[in-house]
Amino acid sequence: MAIDRAARSVLPIPDRPSPGLTTYDAKDPDTSYPPITPLRPPEGAPNVLVILIDDVGFGASSAFGGPCATPNAERLAANGLTYNRFHTTALCAPTRAALLSGRNHHSVGMGSITETATSAPGNSSLRPNTKAPLAMTLKLNGYSTAQFGKCHEVPVWQSSPMGPFDAWPSAGGGFETFYGFIGGEDNQWDPALYDGTTPVEPPATPEEGYHLTEDLADHASTWIRTQKALMPDKPFFVYFAPGATHAPHHVPKEWADKYAGKFAGGWDALREQTFARQKELGVIPADAELTPRNPEIPAWDDMPDELKPVLEREMEVYAGFLEHTDHHVGRVLDTIDDLGILDNTLIYYIIGDNGASAEGTLNGAFNEMANFNGMAALETPEFLLSKLDELGSPSSYNHYAVGWAWAMDTPFQWTKQVASHWGGTRNGTIVHWPERITDKGGLRSQFTHCIDIAPTVLEAAGLPEPTFVNGVQQSPIEGTSMVYTFDSADEPERHDLQYFEMFGNRGIYFKGWSAVTKHRTPWNLVGGTVPAFDDDVWELYDGSVDYSQARDLSAEQPDRLHALQRLWLIEAVKYNVVPLDDRTAERLSPQMAGRPVLVHGNSQLLYPGMGRLSENSVISLKNRSFSVTAELEIPDGGASGVVVAQGGRFGGWALYLVDGVARFTYNVLGIQLFTTEAGEPVPAGTRQVRAEFAYDGGGLAKGGDVTLYYDGREVGSGRIGVTQPMIFSADETTDVGYESGTPVSPDYTTATSRFTGRIRWVQLDAGLDDNDHFIDDDERLRVAMARQ
Repeated sequence: MAIDRAARSVLPIPDRPSPGLTTYDAKDPDTSYPPITPLRPPEGAPNVLVILIDDVGFGASSAFGGPCATPNAERLAANGLTYNRFHTTALCAPTRAALLSGRNHHSVGMGSITETATSAPGNSSLRPNTKAPLAMTLKLNGYSTAQFGKCHEVPVWQSSPMGPFDAWPSAGGGFETFYGFIGGEDNQWDPALYDGTTPVEPPATPEEGYHLTEDLADHASTWIRTQKALMPDKPFFVYFAPGATHAPHHVPKEWADKYAGKFAGGWDALREQTFARQKELGVIPADAELTPRNPEIPAWDDMPDELKPVLEREMEVYAGFLEHTDHHVGRVLDTIDDLGILDNTLIYYIIGDNGASAEGTLNGAFNEMANFNGMAALETPEFLLSKLDELGSPSSYNHYAVGWAWAMDTPFQWTKQVASHWGGTRNGTIVHWPERITDKGGLRSQFTHCIDIAPTVLEAAGLPEPTFVNGVQQSPIEGTSMVYTFDSADEPERHDLQYFEMFGNRGIYFKGWSAVTKHRTPWNLVGGTVPAFDDDVWELYDGSVDYSQARDLSAEQPDRLHALQRLWLIEAVKYNVVPLDDRTAERLSPQMAGRPVLVHGNSQLLYPGMGRLSENSVISLKNRSFSVTAELEIPDGGASGVVVAQGGRFGGWALYLVDGVARFTYNVLGIQLFTTEAGEPVPAGTRQVRAEFAYDGGGLAKGGDVTLYYDGREVGSGRIGVTQPMIFSADETTDVGYESGTPVSPDYTTATSRFTGRIRWVQLDAGLDDNDHFIDDDERLRVAMARQ
């Protein structure tokens, strides 16, 4: 029986059986019931594939004039529509939350990334149940739904093995299948993966040729084939969001080598070349201007000559990474084509969830975690040169220099995080739907935004915006359907008002005009000073004649600027943007930010088999004295393996046994390794092994002394020269009795890390020391930061 639109506005669609004759005997000739019909969307509803690439600037892809070959993006563009005024939020998690809900990022609590969430409604990382995700709406209307790749929308205190899983893709997110990772980034060679909510290990090793993007494409292709084999009349919604090309920039060497020597001219010259190609392709207007380099970004000619081979290789690796990603996107497209369903599949290929990332420092990084910890100075030019041949390999956690990010955002100003300027928010996007789009290879320049995707999909599927989902009345979708643009390049834009904000960088678009102000610089992650919000300098641009925001008209038209500033404030109040929050390190502390924590106090008991515990699931041992105590059962002949480890190759610590002898290793960013070894094996029997660290104090990231004990008896001592103050890793975890991901210490491999004795329990204690350094104490953290 057909289901009318009114019935579909309440989800799940209420079961309303029709009254009629009920017979006593099923053999009675009057016995009649309609056949059971599975739920399906309206006839003609297309399959939907949304492809979201990570951290790609407008000027990176060859489809938009960039230097990185993306033949599959070009292939879709040739038979679809190219959008050159499509916008994101300037950061990954906010863009994803907005895209999947059809609401502005602050409306769904994702004012920034989950790791910096606060108790303010617009920054809580909690999506209100009044704003159901698109996947849920489609599933409850009869679509098959699946997500492959990155999910950065789970509140950090809900990311442990105990959930709750309301915000996970395969539970509250509406996706029946999820295969990918939770968090902002992942090691492409050795990722922390989930199948649904269950942790799983990669099916192969880097040495065996494993790479995450290929794995995701394999799973997506297999799922699509299976879905069409078993449910050919049921459309699918697939969200394919690989972690590429977010740092770390990991790619097989042969892909990077394709670009050898192509970036020797540097980022200033590359920007000029890209700008010329963009005009030749027609993806920017003929009268567009190339915006100048900001003084905060160094000129290529001013970079040290001895460092330039490293800088070139950083860009070669990135270019290979993006081409490699596009290749595996192509495999998913080929699967759909081979099944004969390409014509009736609505495909969004969004090339970047924000502008190119400038989080890699002015020189780039071998391990990007150095900058996130305020320790980028450890990666000296000499150190980077020594690692040149390892960039992109499993031994690296690399990122390119700020100058390359700026070049990848050609022709615009600024980069990722800078929501004020188009370099942070304008991303090349392609829409492909042959059954509906007749203007093959057409260009569309209407203003569009990631919140427009959800209403577009609903209109394309013939589905109403739901008024109730799971018994909760829904607030209106805030985006505007893009279907009206499919037929005409000249149709006046319907999405003509949009605010932007990220870390205090903010802007407003209204009927062609934009007023913007940059508040802070994205690569200055720790320290530095920022102006008061009221002291920020606003700029004014007329987008009808100035595509790239090249000509600031604020001095000529102050009244228009003031009107737009007021309009920004009105929109900010409407969508929970205020209070503005430009704090950085303070927001990493749950207590200071107002986020929940799983474990309270200064002690935590762990048990064998516990693993995949993120840093938000374990008490912080940073910037303070601590101890790690384990009760072990040691067999005759001794034991080996990891007792407990946090982090991995690129930063962390581990207590482990080698040939029965206890060791404690502290790994600083994969650059410095400090190991303390006991002078004798742990005796057989039930024993307590303990490592104590006495923090030096006097600020963040200081060192201290290590002492090892067996059953309270001192058996070894050593020294840790420096520690990591903020974060070990975005993807490594804490594990008891084994180590997932990469190993903290070269003394063992992940495969040999499993403890061969028996662990009864492990206790972490972070106690008050003489220097009063508690990372979770508001005042002491502020004092420690001030000392830096």
